[in-house]
Amino acid sequence: MKFVDEAVIKVSAGKGGDGSASFRREKYVPRGGPDGGDGGRGGSVYLLATTALNTLIDFRYQTQFSAQNGEAGAKRECSGRHGEDCVISVPVGTIVRDLHTQEILGDLVTPGIKLLVAKGGRRGLGNVNFKSSTNRAPRHTTQGGPGEFRELQLELKLLAEVGLLGLPNAGKSTFISAISSARPKVADYPFTTLYPHLGIVALSNQRRFIVADIPGVVRGAGQGKGLGLQFLKHLSRTSLLLHIVDLLPMDGSDPAQNILTIEEELAAFNKTLLNKPRWLVFNKIDCFTKEEAQLRIQEILKSLGRQEHYFAISALAKTGTLHLCEAIMAYLQQRQEEVLSAVESLSG
Repeated sequence: MKFVDEAVIKVSAGKGGDGSASFRREKYVPRGGPDGGDGGRGGSVYLLATTALNTLIDFRYQTQFSAQNGEAGAKRECSGRHGEDCVISVPVGTIVRDLHTQEILGDLVTPGIKLLVAKGGRRGLGNVNFKSSTNRAPRHTTQGGPGEFRELQLELKLLAEVGLLGLPNAGKSTFISAISSARPKVADYPFTTLYPHLGIVALSNQRRFIVADIPGVVRGAGQGKGLGLQFLKHLSRTSLLLHIVDLLPMDGSDPAQNILTIEEELAAFNKTLLNKPRWLVFNKIDCFTKEEAQLRIQEILKSLGRQEHYFAISALAKTGTLHLCEAIMAYLQQRQEEVLSAVESLSG
């Protein structure tokens, strides 16, 4: 299934039903009086966040959605039926904007949450509502109000605690396959990953976290080279970035320079993303002896001229992957405790 993370849709709420102008006409009842009922409310349009979807591709084929109109009122003070609401399912993590004003209407990050995006029209009033001591036979009614119409811009940002970065063929897909049940395409040529993947990492004692893998970023991505930067936005919700570094690049490039390339592209896209906590993960240590791998890593760090928090793994052989996952889990738990402590201090 094709991954689509942006869509534009049109939503129309239902019109309210008109009020009725009716009078009782019954045998042996000389003074019947008004009995026109109210119209029904127009149906509203809601967006519903669901985990059953992970792409916006459905909105490439259906872009217009309408709720039902309310029915008109009837005699004998019978109210018209309310129009049925229109509920549109979207993936969890969808940001909803008004297409024209760019106002953010909602960020659907919680499964099951419903967002009202177009309110149904108000119901019209029947003539029975206008009866008074001075107006015993009112003919006045009100019409149902129009429903709201909106053009919405939907943008999906995946929900994951950890995001993977790296050049093509650095081993990101192999890594997420090794630590989770995700099965992205793995091959020995660039850009085997064409769209983001999510993987759930399950550890002992029912501990788990979600990892997002995006297509590799290359130099010049900001100018449209390769797959560009279109998928980097999916890392914006993460708490930690893992920068997968190939210790033995197929093209013979310098790993230290490759690290700087990714950092330059991150800065060009969003400096907030660049400043996120980021760990270096040196991959393919199985291509070296233990001593050779450690020496090569130290040479790379020396070239960078700074201290880095790093791990050494082989995604293919699953060497060091469990240790890395445990460290990630400990970091996420510590971060959660810090957030809870901050909230408690503010509320206290």
